[in-house]
Amino acid sequence: MNLFSNPDTSVALTLSTLNERVAQAIDESFPDACWIQAETSDVRLQGSAGHCYLEFVEKDVFSGQIIARARGAIWARTFQRLKPYFEKETGQAFVSGLKVLVKVTVAFHKLYGYSLNVIDIEPSYTLGDLVRKRQEIIRRLQEEGIFDLNRELPFPVLPQRIAVITSPTAAGYGDFENQLMNNPAGYPFYIKLFPAVMQGEKTEESVIAALDRISRHTDCFDAVVLIRGGGSASDLNCFDSYLLAAHCAQFPLPVITGIGHERDDSVVDMIAHTRLKTPTAVAAFLIGQMDGQAGLLNGLQQSLCSRVTEVLSAQQTYLKLLAARFPSLATHRIEQNRTQLQALRSALPASQLLIMKHRTDLTEIRQFLQNGWTACVAAQNREMDLAGQFLKMVSPDYALRWGYTLILKNGKIVKHASGLSAGDEITVRFADGDHVATVQ
Repeated sequence: MNLFSNPDTSVALTLSTLNERVAQAIDESFPDACWIQAETSDVRLQGSAGHCYLEFVEKDVFSGQIIARARGAIWARTFQRLKPYFEKETGQAFVSGLKVLVKVTVAFHKLYGYSLNVIDIEPSYTLGDLVRKRQEIIRRLQEEGIFDLNRELPFPVLPQRIAVITSPTAAGYGDFENQLMNNPAGYPFYIKLFPAVMQGEKTEESVIAALDRISRHTDCFDAVVLIRGGGSASDLNCFDSYLLAAHCAQFPLPVITGIGHERDDSVVDMIAHTRLKTPTAVAAFLIGQMDGQAGLLNGLQQSLCSRVTEVLSAQQTYLKLLAARFPSLATHRIEQNRTQLQALRSALPASQLLIMKHRTDLTEIRQFLQNGWTACVAAQNREMDLAGQFLKMVSPDYALRWGYTLILKNGKIVKHASGLSAGDEITVRFADGDHVATVQ
């Protein structure tokens, strides 16, 4: 075969011809509808037309990886019939993550490609592995008492220091940062990026590692934001993880998620403090928190200004009233004082006579006290002289001068003869001295 030979364009097929042949081959191979087992993913409704678009996926039993995927559609008329029937029979909304048994026709459009058109569904073949797994994870988190832990944390009054977990190249991160840092009010926000893989098998491990890094510096942040751009529900299955949900639920800071579109609701969303649909919605939420506090401060400022104005107005009215009444009050007070002075002036002569009388009385009292004090001192002196003479007369020295003696034993006076024994050494005290003697 000559690799460099020119192909024959006369026999080459156009793309539309090839697609037509593929469509014809599929129609011939699948002339009738068939039942298939699959799992729903990325279920979405077209509001105006009422059609339901989704993906069907099949996962490897052991690895859980998606091994097959097909685009699907349920046209509006069929969906209006199947949806209430399915939800009534199963008690489960028709959403992503359901393992279903559906009857489909196989179609291949030369412009839109391969797709499966659903014409019937078997409700008894309901919840798939994803939903069962989610329910098991939710039940386990609830039984362990950690499902509501993060939501119970108080949210910071001014959430300005934000730890962000996302992929640095994610478009959602750029939108989040731009909206937050360029907010109309000019609120200061401080963002620290903790890079992580946000899709695929390594998401769980990567996000948990980012949370561990943040946990070493929790004093530096007010909240954790977990964001990523939108995607199909099958791309967000990594957030239906027990370990990741448990880490977020028990994290000491409020966790805010914006990891999918409004129709997606992962387990991490369920346990997060605040769940929002997109990164820009998270930014709007944080700005809204600041707006709320700013509004509160503005309200307080207005209330304070209003109150101050009321007080000043009341004081101004009071001062005007005082100013109006002051002349009459002052005149009345002056007249009052003048009357009192005249009364005092009239009473002054009588007061002088009373003072002279009291002065005479005081002079007499002073003379009486002087005389009484002198007599009292003289009487006390006489009593002291008599007491001194009496003490001299009863003194032992006075008795010794009259020829009496004192017998002392061991420095103490002997009052009775029975207090002495033969051989005792005693002291005999005379008026003119002492002599030592021995009792025989």
